Amino acid sequence: MVNASEDSPVARALGRIPTGLYIVTSRHADASLGFVGSFVMQVGFDPPTVCVAVGQHRTHLDTIQASGRFALSILDTDSSRLMGVFFKKYPEGESALDHVETEDSPGGLPVLSEALAWLDCQVTGLHKTGDHAVVFGTVEHGEMLREGDPVIHLRKNGLSY
Repeated sequence: MVNASEDSPVARALGRIPTGLYIVTSRHADASLGFVGSFVMQVGFDPPTVCVAVGQHRTHLDTIQASGRFALSILDTDSSRLMGVFFKKYPEGESALDHVETEDSPGGLPVLSEALAWLDCQVTGLHKTGDHAVVFGTVEHGEMLREGDPVIHLRKNGLSY
C-alpha cells in the first residue's frame, strides 16, 4: 500500500495532475441536482464519450443512475465564480440550481447559461472504484457558448479536494 499521508511524495505527485472545473447536473422526477466536478475526461471519439467520477456516497450518483443522463457545464475564468453556489448547503427541496441561471439542453438537463460550454450525455456505463464511481456517457448534444479556455485546477495533494 502506498503511503497515504497528504504530504507523501505520491500525494504531492498526484496533485500535479491538472483537472478542469465543471458543474455536473442531472434531473430525475422533476428534481434537478448539480455539483462541482473536477474528475472529468474525454475517453472516446466515435462516438464521443466522456466520463465523470462521482463520490459513491453522494445523492448525485443515485440521480444520474436513475435518470440515465448527466450534463457538464464547462467553466472558465468568467464563470468559475458560480462554483461557490454549489458548495453551499440548501434546505430540503432546494438546489444550487435554483440560484444560478440555467437553460435546458435538448436532452432536458439543466446547463449553466454563463458556462463556457456544455455537454449533454447519455449514461453508457459505470465502474465503481474506491470511494468514487466513474460514470461513462456518450455525448449527444453540446455547445460552446463563447470563445475562451477552461479553468484548470491543481490540488495541493492527490488525496483530497
